[in-house]
Amino acid sequence: MLQLPLSISFFLLGLLFGSFYNVVGLRVPKKASILHPPSHCSSCKRRLLPGELMPIVSYLLAKGRCKGCNTAISPLYPVMEGLTGLGFVLVYWRYDLTWETLLGMLFVSLLSIVTVADLAYRLIPNKVLLPFFLLFLVLRFFWPYGDASYAAHLIGMAAGFLFFLLLAVITRGGMGGGDIKLFAVIGMFLSPPLLFLTVFLSSAFGALYGLALMASRRATRKSMIPFGPFMALGAVTAYLYGADIVDWYVSFYESGS
Repeated sequence: MLQLPLSISFFLLGLLFGSFYNVVGLRVPKKASILHPPSHCSSCKRRLLPGELMPIVSYLLAKGRCKGCNTAISPLYPVMEGLTGLGFVLVYWRYDLTWETLLGMLFVSLLSIVTVADLAYRLIPNKVLLPFFLLFLVLRFFWPYGDASYAAHLIGMAAGFLFFLLLAVITRGGMGGGDIKLFAVIGMFLSPPLLFLTVFLSSAFGALYGLALMASRRATRKSMIPFGPFMALGAVTAYLYGADIVDWYVSFYESGS
C-alpha cells in the first residue's frame, strides 16, 4: 500500500541521486573524474559550499546564478534533479515496495544520466551504458519483467540493437552509435513488446518537439536534435504505463471494429 512518507522519501532520494547524475552525465563524456575536483562553478571554478549543493533549493535561492561570478547556472541541473525525483516516485507508485521498484529506479537512473550527457554533448558514453547493461543482464535473470521470460529480455536486447543498427546503415548515420546501444539496453530491460512501444513513443515525442521548434522558427528540417531525451521519455512512459496503453488501444480497436 502506498504511503505518503515513503513517497516523499523516494522523491528526496531521487533529488539527491539526480544531483549526482548531473555530475556523471557532464563529466564522464569528457573523461573527467566524477569525484575530483569537488562541485564547483564551471565559469569561475569556485568550489561550491555545502549550502549551495541542495538539489533545486540552492538553485532557487541563488536565483539561478553563481554567488561568486554571477554567471547564469544552467536550468538543466534543477530540472534533471526534479525529474529524477519524480521518476523515483512514479516507479514506487507503480510497483510499490517490490524488487521491481529497485530495478525501476536503476532504469530511471540510467535514463537521467543519458539525458544529461546527450543534451550537453550529443553523446551517450559507453562508460555509462556498459555498467547498467551488465546490471540488467544479471538482475533480469532473477526478476524478469511481468510475465516475460529471461529469453524474452535477451530477444529484446538483440532486437533493439539490430533494428537500430540497420536503421543507421539505411540512413547512413542518421542514428548514432550511442542511440543504437541505448536501445539494446532498453530492450534488455523491457523485453520486446514494451521496446516496440518505446520506439513508437520516442519517435512521436521527438517528432512533436521538432514540429514545435519549426513552428516557432527555432529549427529547420536539417537541424540536429538529440534523440536520447526522447528515448528516455518514451522508455519511462512504456515502462510505467505500457500495459495500460496497450489495453486502451486494444479496447479502442475492438470497439471500432
